[in-house]
Amino acid sequence: MKRVAILMMGLAACGQTTGINAPPPLTPVAESPELVAMQSPGLPLSLDPGFPAQSASLWAGGRDSLLGTSRAETRGDIVTVIIEIDDRAEFSNSSDRSRTGSETMSMPSLIGIPQRLNGRLPDGATMESAVGLNSDSSFSGDGKTSRNEKLTLRVAATVTDILPNGSFAIEGRQELRLNYELRELVVTGFVRPEDISRRNEILYDKIAAARISYGGRGQITNVQQPRYGQRVVDAVLPF
Repeated sequence: MKRVAILMMGLAACGQTTGINAPPPLTPVAESPELVAMQSPGLPLSLDPGFPAQSASLWAGGRDSLLGTSRAETRGDIVTVIIEIDDRAEFSNSSDRSRTGSETMSMPSLIGIPQRLNGRLPDGATMESAVGLNSDSSFSGDGKTSRNEKLTLRVAATVTDILPNGSFAIEGRQELRLNYELRELVVTGFVRPEDISRRNEILYDKIAAARISYGGRGQITNVQQPRYGQRVVDAVLPF
C-alpha cells in the first residue's frame, strides 16, 4: 500500500514538473476544424462558374465587383463575431412556515374498565386523560443571489459547415500567450446568413446554440487552483 501511494505521488510530481520553466503550448492549427473547412470548401454555389465576359461588367454580383458583398457565403469563409456581454441579475427569496398541533384523548368511562385501571395505575395517573400530544414546528429561509458579468471581445470564426436549412455552423478559436500564461477564446454555434451584416460581422446574441468559452492555462492559473491532494480530500470527505 505504501509503495502504491509513493508511486502515485511520483506520477503526480512528474506531471507537475514537465512544464517547469516552459510556457504553455499553443494548440496546433494543422488539424483544426477551421483549416479543414478552408481546404475543403465543398460544392460550389453554382455549377457554372460564370462567363468570362461577366467579370468586365459593372453589374456583376461577384465579390470582386462594385456591388459585390464581402459577407461569408460558403464553407471555409471567415466571419467576425462580436461578443459584448453585460449581464446583471439579482434574485431574493424569503419563506416562512409555522405549524402547531395538539391532540388529547380521554376515557372517563367504558363499561367500568377505566375505573378498574385507575386502581392499578401509578399514583397521579388516571384514564380520564389517557393520551395527550402536542407538536410545534417552524421553518424560515432567506436566500439572495447577485451576479454581474461583462465581457467585450472580437474573434474571427470560420464557417465549418452549411446545414440543410441554409444556416451556417461556425467555429472560432483564438489563443494569446503572454508571460507564461495562455488565454483561450472559443466560440461555436449556428447563424443565419441574413443575420451577417455587410461588414461581415455578427453579434453573439444572434448565434443559436452559442458556446462561448474564455479561460486560460499557465502558471497563474495553476496557482489559483487547489492541489491534487486537496481535491481528493474534498471529494472523499463526507462532511
